[in-house]
Parts: sequence; structure tokens; C-alpha cells
Amino acid sequence: MACTFRNWRKWIRPLVVILYIVGVLVAIPLCVWELRKSQVGTHNKAWFTAGIFVFMTIPISLWDILQHLVHYTQPELQKPIIRILWMVPIYSLDSWLALKYPHIAIYVDTCRECYEAYVIYNFMNFLLNYLTYQYPNLVMLLEVKDQQKHLPPLCCCPPWHMGEVLLFRCKLGVLQYTVVRPVTTIIALICELIGIFDEGNFSFKNAWSYLVIINNVSQLFAMYCLVLFYKVLRSELNPIQPVGKFLCVKLVVFVSFWQAAFIALLVKVGVISDKRTWDWESVEAVATGLQDFIICIEMFFAAIGHHYSFSYKPYIQEAEEGSCLDSFFAMWDISDIRADISEQVRHVGRTVLGQPRKTNVTAEEEHNEHTSLLSSASQDLNSETSSLPPSPMGYYQGFGRTHAALAPHDIDDLPTEKENEDALTSVPSNSS
Repeated sequence: MACTFRNWRKWIRPLVVILYIVGVLVAIPLCVWELRKSQVGTHNKAWFTAGIFVFMTIPISLWDILQHLVHYTQPELQKPIIRILWMVPIYSLDSWLALKYPHIAIYVDTCRECYEAYVIYNFMNFLLNYLTYQYPNLVMLLEVKDQQKHLPPLCCCPPWHMGEVLLFRCKLGVLQYTVVRPVTTIIALICELIGIFDEGNFSFKNAWSYLVIINNVSQLFAMYCLVLFYKVLRSELNPIQPVGKFLCVKLVVFVSFWQAAFIALLVKVGVISDKRTWDWESVEAVATGLQDFIICIEMFFAAIGHHYSFSYKPYIQEAEEGSCLDSFFAMWDISDIRADISEQVRHVGRTVLGQPRKTNVTAEEEHNEHTSLLSSASQDLNSETSSLPPSPMGYYQGFGRTHAALAPHDIDDLPTEKENEDALTSVPSNSS
């Protein structure tokens, strides 16, 4: 069969493998040449060692992303997964570049920290998209459940009412981190430029200490909302095995944050001091370099965890359609995020002004990969059906369930109301 765009699933994977091999054959000689050109010190050794892990990590993540694009059969579930899988390559490359060029670390770390919030948001999207299509009346499902009390350390707070209130506040708790983290990152960048950031120094005379506290509180509350949401809907989420996925996301985000705080504490107590900075310019640069080096190693194990937790295999279908470009461009579509933020702002505004939330019971909304996730809670509670994701065979293979979509000729064959009445009235006459 000729290599055409129609059979792109056949040749895209060998092409990626070839490109990666060529990249490795070019990168390794360049790294060796760089080491031989300069005097090999601790800094360069650390950078080269970290590079080995980076070049082992990226193929695993890119292969998983490629497989999801090849078998892009359930966009509502796979789009958040692909966004989450990009976290490992971004973390790896960012840390590797920051390790080599410490003076640009503050700039490249800005991208990493913003994407961190984006990953948590997409994980919440993944859970809600699954629940929305498996349980169309999600709000009603929550309302009939027993009241869930808050978990420690918020166990003394009044519980959130089951139903739309709980759903809205859990989503709001996650979404606030996607706003707070980029804002604090930009503030940190500005403070670094004017010389008052002083990263890694625990002192209330610099901006870093305040921003760490704000980010930590915001991040912990976002994770708390995710845990509370899972505790309420544990049985409904069990088919997609969310614990492993949650741990993969949580460990990468939390470990990278807390190990940075721990390294800063080592600097503060003098374990890492000016007495030995190796090839770095200052003790702060040593702390940043150590953090970047550890992340490069950790991401290799994170890529393996993502490979098994966010596998593409549940999305393989016998007859798959769609072009390569459609799958690729769908990966970069962020219209759902814009719609979510817009809907959340309107909802908060109506709550502050004391206006009731508007619902449209006359028009039927279309639920697809571009539909606002945060507006799903306002669906008609009396609806018994929901739109299903497109599938080549007319099936939506949910985890543990398979839904069949009726074809037009099947709908025409259904008995009409008049025929049903005639059938009922004909029963007594036949018996007589």
C-alpha cells in the first residue's frame, strides 16, 4: 500500500522512530563535543547525566501521545489525557535547559509552573467528561447520595450541599489554581527583574517567601477539591481506575514543589553553603541546579507511570477514521478552556449579585469536545439521554459500558404512538 495521508496510521509511528534515532545520533556527538571543548567539571557532568535521562524520558511520552493521536476515537477523554502527557517532556526539557544555563532558569521555569496548573485542571476535566457521558444526570446522582462531610483539616467547616453546589465548588477549587499559579509566576518574573525575588531564601523581606505561601495554599486547596470529588463519586469513577492517574499527577506536582522547598531549607540551615559551590556562581544557583537535576531523573520514572496509567489501549476501535491533521490540531484546541473560564466568571458574578442561575429548557445543548465543561451542571435534570462522542461504528465504548447509537433507519422502524394504541385495543377483540 502506498504511503498516503489516508493510511497515515501505518507510517507515522515508524517515521517518529526514525526521527528520534536521527536526533539521538546528532545530539550525543554534540554533547560529547561540548564536554571535550570545555573543562569537564561537576556542572557539566551533572548536565550530561541529566541529558541521558531526558533522552530516555521523551521517547516514552511522545510515543504515548502519538498512540493517542493515532487512536483518537474519544476526544472528550483523550484530549485531557494528551495534555497531561505533555507534562513530562515539558518538565524534562525545561529542567535540562535550566541546568545548563542557570541565568535563564527563572524564565523557562515560568512555563513549567504555568503548565503545572494546567495539568491539574485537565485531570479534573477528564473525570468530569467521563462522568457526564456515563451519568447524564450527574447533579441528580449527587443529590441522592448521603451528605459528605469535609475532610481534615477542613472537617470543622460546614459541608457543601450535595448536588450542584458540591460540583460547582469542586470545579471552582481546581480552576482557582489555574488562575493563581500563572499570576504568581508572572509576579515572580517581575520581582526577579527588579531584584526583590531572592529565590530559595526564606525571609519575609523578599517576594519569594510570600509567593511560596500563596502557591502552596492554592495548590493544596485544588488537590483537596480533587480528593473530595473522588471520595463522593468513588464507585462511579472506579471503572477508569482514577487512583493511579491521580497519583501520577499529584506526585509530579507535589514532589517537585516540596523538594524545592526542602532544598531551600537546606540552604537556610547551612547544609548547602558558600563553602562549596562547585562550578555554580552562588549557593542559590547550586540549589536551583540540584532541583533541576533531580527533576530530570524523576521524569523518567514519571513517564513510565504515565505510560501505564494513561494508556491508549482502551480507545482502540476496529474501524477508525479521521485524518492525521484533524487529530493533531484537535490536541491544541483550547476552546473548552475559554468556555469554562467564561462560564465560571458568569456563575460567580450571578452568585455575588444574588441572581438565580439561568437554565434553558427549550433548547437542547450539543455536547461535544468543544462544549463547556463547567456548564454541564446546568443540564436538564429530567433528561434521560445525552449526546455521545462520535465513533466510527456508532458506539461509544465507555469504560465498562458500551452505548449504541440508533441509526436513522432504526428510528423509522420504531412503532408510532398510533400503532401502539391500535395494538392495545386489538387485544380484547381477539380474545373475544
